[in-house]
Amino acid sequence: MPTAGRSLTLPELYSDLYTLGPGDGLQLNFLDPEAKSLNGTFGILADGTTTLPLVGSVQLIGLTIGQATRWLTSLYSKQLVRPQLTLTLTTPRPVKVTIVGEVTRPGLYPLGSFSNPVEAIQTAGGVTVNADVRNILLRRLAGTAGAQKQTTLNLADLFANGNQLQNPVLFDGDTIVVSRAIQPVPEEVLAIGQTNLAPLTISVTVIGEVKAPGTVSLPANTPLIEALFRSGGLIRRRAQKNRIELVRFNRNGTTTRQIFSYKDDLPVSNLVNPPLRNGDTIIVRSNLYGKALNLLNDLSEPLTALNTVLNYANYWNYWNNYNNNNNNN
Repeated sequence: MPTAGRSLTLPELYSDLYTLGPGDGLQLNFLDPEAKSLNGTFGILADGTTTLPLVGSVQLIGLTIGQATRWLTSLYSKQLVRPQLTLTLTTPRPVKVTIVGEVTRPGLYPLGSFSNPVEAIQTAGGVTVNADVRNILLRRLAGTAGAQKQTTLNLADLFANGNQLQNPVLFDGDTIVVSRAIQPVPEEVLAIGQTNLAPLTISVTVIGEVKAPGTVSLPANTPLIEALFRSGGLIRRRAQKNRIELVRFNRNGTTTRQIFSYKDDLPVSNLVNPPLRNGDTIIVRSNLYGKALNLLNDLSEPLTALNTVLNYANYWNYWNNYNNNNNNN
């Protein structure tokens, strides 16, 4: 069996046949009419075995349908004159696939039978902005000894040209590794955001000198400038256009801060107008005019409060004097 050290071509990967495992349901039929009483359905148990009439407990885990058919034929040849039989998969077991790398929620996922890598990645929350969809590794178990074989999928070719060979049916135990792009191309990041590989939406918080600060829901991989537009735009007399800060919390627990300048016509670029990730925070700082207004507001608040207290005191004195005068009269 080839191991993970050798990469298979896609035709070789597609030549794989379904390998049996716990939970599979099978139908056994004998061609000899006199043996029809032996026909029936059976399932493979957790230990990879099943119990069949005449031959007892049989180990089938890791075998293809063809291999299992030949194995059972050889066993029944010791019991029957005409042991020819057919074996049919009636109920495929649920598929459990491990998805790691540049996806939103890496982990082990149960999928429906005959699922494919695109469906698996969607289940894991979609790809991140750093994903290299041209280089997705698919690893597959080969036999019962733990050996693996692997191939590389190019999902960009699938979405650009409809090449379904890049989206094969997954087997139970498969592993999908979404590689990290060394230098993500912003145009490709935006293109991925328009496919169903990306999360439907991301949440980004915009605070500071914008007209509608708060958390906004945006399409995946929305660039920074568009996020500012969707927050109502900058308060132009107050905003410091040359100091737009992007705060990003990384998976490894670190925080990165980058400073950008605002212009309406900036192209999408990691350097001047980066695609955003879920959880990003954009801070629009105040310019000198904005800071001065903020300072005046801060100073006016205690004065306003003091004026309110003085008004209440004057109102109280007025009523005290009024009551005293009435009592004296």
